[in-house]
Amino acid sequence: MDLFDAVKERKSVREYSEKRVERALIEKIVDAGRLAATARNEQPWEFVVIQDKTVIKKICDMCPNGPFIKDASCLISVFSKDTKYYIEDCSAATQNMLLAVEALGLGACWVAGDKKDYIEDIRKMLQAPEDHKLVSMLSVGYPAKKQGPKQKKDLKQMLHWEKW
Repeated sequence: MDLFDAVKERKSVREYSEKRVERALIEKIVDAGRLAATARNEQPWEFVVIQDKTVIKKICDMCPNGPFIKDASCLISVFSKDTKYYIEDCSAATQNMLLAVEALGLGACWVAGDKKDYIEDIRKMLQAPEDHKLVSMLSVGYPAKKQGPKQKKDLKQMLHWEKW
């Protein structure tokens, strides 16, 4: 899929089929995250892929805004060392992965990390080092149904040249 098509078609998917996402596809998705731009080339991220449904369910139970997590084929957690630009860096990695998911014909939803009250419990559960923060999680799977992207505002409504 063309990059601009992936950008236009990307949407948050919260309903997944039972079909398991192949390991090779998961690695492609994470590799897209690994290749994201990063301040000072710090590359502060580490990725934990969870496929164990018991663990996914436990994480789901901790996230009040993510009841759909339990149905995902996998959950990709993005952890970071505490660097000056860890949120920007890991957000770029997360967006790259979301676009890769779309290009591969899969579905995903970005689940917040960083400032949520459950991040420390998830960090401990996944045995991430104490000096790493959970920045984001992506529930990933095959969409249960076809859905189009959400309606977006027209470019002319938000693009300004030279000044507001």
